[in-house]
Amino acid sequence: MTLDKLDLSLSQELDSLKAEGRAKAPERIIETYIPPNGPKGPRYKLVGSDKEFIRLNSNSYLSLSQHPDLVAAADKATHEFGVGPGAVRFIDGTFIHHVALEKRVAAFVGKPAAKIFNSAYTSNCGLALSISHAKTFWIGDQLNHNSIIRAMRISNIPSKNKAIYKHNDMTDLKRCLDEIPLDMERVVVIFDGIFSMRGDFAPIHEINEVCKDYDEKFKDGVITVVDDSHGIGAYGDKGRGTPDFCGASPDIIIGTFGKAFGVNGGFIAGSPTLIEAVRQKADTYIYTNPLSVADCAAAVKAMDICDGKEGLALLKNLKERTGQFRKGLTDQGKESIPGPHPVVPLMIRDTKKTQDLVKYLFDHGVLVVGLTFPVVPRGDETIRFQINASHTMADIEYVIELLKNFK
Repeated sequence: MTLDKLDLSLSQELDSLKAEGRAKAPERIIETYIPPNGPKGPRYKLVGSDKEFIRLNSNSYLSLSQHPDLVAAADKATHEFGVGPGAVRFIDGTFIHHVALEKRVAAFVGKPAAKIFNSAYTSNCGLALSISHAKTFWIGDQLNHNSIIRAMRISNIPSKNKAIYKHNDMTDLKRCLDEIPLDMERVVVIFDGIFSMRGDFAPIHEINEVCKDYDEKFKDGVITVVDDSHGIGAYGDKGRGTPDFCGASPDIIIGTFGKAFGVNGGFIAGSPTLIEAVRQKADTYIYTNPLSVADCAAAVKAMDICDGKEGLALLKNLKERTGQFRKGLTDQGKESIPGPHPVVPLMIRDTKKTQDLVKYLFDHGVLVVGLTFPVVPRGDETIRFQINASHTMADIEYVIELLKNFK
């Protein structure tokens, strides 16, 4: 027995991806981190290149992954309990750091309870497995993240129990609610807080207003869920993300520690009963090892920083650098999608020009993500810039000048 026949078929599938323009480029490997120095923010070196790169494709919005307090907290926890838990949570794989993080994140997002997962992806899937039954109806935004789409697919409900509304369109959301079969008992409306390729946000206050008119219609009500992975920590007056910015919270909040908080892992936050149902029913929680104690300790420290003066200062700089970059694009007459978030898309609307600009920026020491046809529809080609709190005025000005000089 060999893999020869399977390898042949897989090679043909991979060739098809390349022909369709959907194959991913080889992964670049970071080999060196260079700390901030003077007017320059951090730089990175890649295997096979002598250049120093600015990362404008990082989700680490508050730039906390190198923070000495997070490193120290992770180191202390590791020396106490080791590098791995040795078991799943319900077989004595729960340590004090797991419980501490669950209490801390619940308080941070303003919910009574939370359960942590290895990622926000597995959190979304775990929620779907926990709250779906034959009379559950799911409604999602047209531009939801793949993890939400996957969660809706594995929720063990038929396709007729699902609907999609046009992006951020409250009239179309109302249409979906109006068309729910009368025998449904439980409705879940789920959406991203920040749509990661666009930087725009879900109007939670408006979604709540639409949904509350239908709550009495169904036995278990209409449950609103936000995946605020790109939002939490990254914007809002107190860094609480989309609920903070909108002044309204959904029933359930899903999020990650892997972006603004600079660590690993995800979470679900909601009522104590919901969280106990997740603990009992979510396969993606029950049957896999939990986060390391190092990740948990570092994530708690990240939220402590966010709650203090240093966190507010990081948030202020992040907002200012985002504003600086957006103004630079506007001054050059370039097209973007408005929004308060540090994800800033540059609409190129041409595949070759997008590819050329990504290469031009790379050649000048700037890492970005380009989205081209057929990954996005023809005419929607985009470069996604992601501003981080460690970027300096000089860093942003350098990139703006590069864009100005690109022909």
